[in-house]
Amino acid sequence: MSPVTTASDHLPNGLILVVEDDPLILEFLCEILQEEGFTVEPQISADAASAYLEEHSNKVSLLLTDITMPGKLNGADLANQFGDRWPNKPIMIMSGFETPETSGVRHHVSFIKKPWALGQLLDCVEGALKTAPVQR
Repeated sequence: MSPVTTASDHLPNGLILVVEDDPLILEFLCEILQEEGFTVEPQISADAASAYLEEHSNKVSLLLTDITMPGKLNGADLANQFGDRWPNKPIMIMSGFETPETSGVRHHVSFIKKPWALGQLLDCVEGALKTAPVQR
């Protein structure tokens, strides 16, 4: 019998920065990911996430962000900042209204359309983490 691979096996020493302006969706996303063994950092806006990254970018293994958000930055802006500064870290974007292309994202991202099913979300997270370049 072979060992069971869990989500946490694919996330060494890192966390998922989850950025969503709807508090209920943010809480739900974080609960789902934590139940799968991931460590998460919830942020209610792209502005707050950008400030968090200034202090804690070394801990973040994946950016998971919605596109449409109020504030100075939206999710596309955050994804572009993140990709510019940390090109070896994966980005996952979700939206019910836009796509990475229509919102001006310049980097390779994994994308999931809202509303998503639980399995789709987890598959997209796993896929994003597996496509990240190996850092040495």
